[in-house]
Amino acid sequence: MTELRGPYTYSSALGDSPCGAGTFHVDLASGKIRWSEGMFQLHGYRRGEVVPTLELLFSHKHPEDRPRCEEIVAQVVRTGGYFCMYHRVIDAQRRTRRVLTSGDGIVHDGRVTALEGVMIDLTATLQRETEQTARDAVAGATSTRTVIDQARGILMGQLKMGSEDAFQMLVSTSSHRNVKLVVVAAELVQLANSAESRNYLETAVKAIAMDGQRRPVRQQAG
Repeated sequence: MTELRGPYTYSSALGDSPCGAGTFHVDLASGKIRWSEGMFQLHGYRRGEVVPTLELLFSHKHPEDRPRCEEIVAQVVRTGGYFCMYHRVIDAQRRTRRVLTSGDGIVHDGRVTALEGVMIDLTATLQRETEQTARDAVAGATSTRTVIDQARGILMGQLKMGSEDAFQMLVSTSSHRNVKLVVVAAELVQLANSAESRNYLETAVKAIAMDGQRRPVRQQAG
């Protein structure tokens, strides 16, 4: 019997590290299932510890995902065709993995005779991307606060006013122009930092001061 080989996988979120993955083949007539080494690893086993069966396979599906997975497989067994499902697997060590299973119902002489496909472990990929998104959000929030604080400082220096009054002027201009507060702040900071545009800084500050006279509802910084 030909040994199933693992697929080549790649995830940019993991750098040079490969994703865990395995391939499978189910002979529907005999009920025999072949797993590649990766399939055993994904389910927390070493080759030889268990005999792959559909019942074993489904027993490792997360309880909330198992019914839908069984429905999809049953449909493919009846009609053939491709299938793809994202779901959770709980391995033999009770670790939850998030996997993508994709396969094909092989049709021969008008009936489905086998299922074969691949299971890819996306757990580490999703975790790294989630962590990166969180880091980007924190960095973005910090950057936004820094720009607003810089613009506030410019108004404080130009108009000889307190920090809270300067912030409320920025808020008023943001509301009047219907643009985000950070955009107003960034434009002011850019004028102050650019030698070519610095001549327009006084005009911009005066415009913001006029907007501030409209006295919007007071907001908190951040």
